Amino acid sequence: MSDFLVTGSAGFIGSALARKLVSDGHNVVSIDNLSTGFRKSIPEGVDFIEGDCQDESIIKKLNSYKFDAIFHIAGQSSGEISYEYPIYDLQSNTQSTLLLLEYALKTKCKKFIYASTMSVYGEQPDIPVVEEVSASPKSFYAVGKLASEYYLEIYSKYNIDIVALRLFNAYGPGQNMENLKQGMISIFLSQAISNKHILVKGSPERYRDFVFIDDIINSFTIFIGANKPGYQCYNVSTGVRTTVHDLVQKILAYLPYEVTIKYSDPTPGDQFGIYGDSSKIQKEMGWTHQTNLDDGLKKMIEWYQSTIL
Repeated sequence: MSDFLVTGSAGFIGSALARKLVSDGHNVVSIDNLSTGFRKSIPEGVDFIEGDCQDESIIKKLNSYKFDAIFHIAGQSSGEISYEYPIYDLQSNTQSTLLLLEYALKTKCKKFIYASTMSVYGEQPDIPVVEEVSASPKSFYAVGKLASEYYLEIYSKYNIDIVALRLFNAYGPGQNMENLKQGMISIFLSQAISNKHILVKGSPERYRDFVFIDDIINSFTIFIGANKPGYQCYNVSTGVRTTVHDLVQKILAYLPYEVTIKYSDPTPGDQFGIYGDSSKIQKEMGWTHQTNLDDGLKKMIEWYQSTIL
């Protein structure tokens, strides 16, 4: 049994990770401000602290704990919203990381695992992107995440083993279907089922790499017992290139009614296309995705339909 801090346990990825850790018999503490997540999503058994991870007074509430690892999942996760509230985005995604790194250093926590993003890459050639390419962030969100990665790398020199996982487009049961500014699949699926209409912001030829939630969670948990000193950065991706057009058609194929589609201008800072090469994490950690997009979509649609009946 280990003691873990999981920030963002009211959100999509954080709640799934906390649930997995609790089910495996570990003790979990979490911080979440409930800005986009839901209190009901926090798994039973989690010691919950409500507040912002960028708030020093909230971080001080952790002083009575001693963690074996910190999983920093919480943060503002929409590129579009980062343009609307750039200061909050920086505080949520970068200041929070710095405060938690300081806390890890002070309490001698030896392992820190961070949810980064494929957004740090910006525009890249139409080939699977590898970790070694030069990052070129297009949104404030991506800038904040990349800044956090630089902080992580520096703090790894202070005897903290640190992993940054560059997550590609996560989806699956438990995603926030009310947030229409984050999560391509959840946005399209929510619109299709609720309104029988999908508004696509940007070209249908844009492309992404979609990773099912169970595979995302596995990419975090495999590092619990790993001995990876220093700073490590990995893509968490499938390597499968899916266009927006093909994604929409897949969603429509699962629905028993007609859904109309409208295309409009893209959102600020949106990448045209990105998909990832995950050979590094496969080679070093044995991780590979287990759920393809068709099976994952089916599971997500069945889950969402069950929640609105």
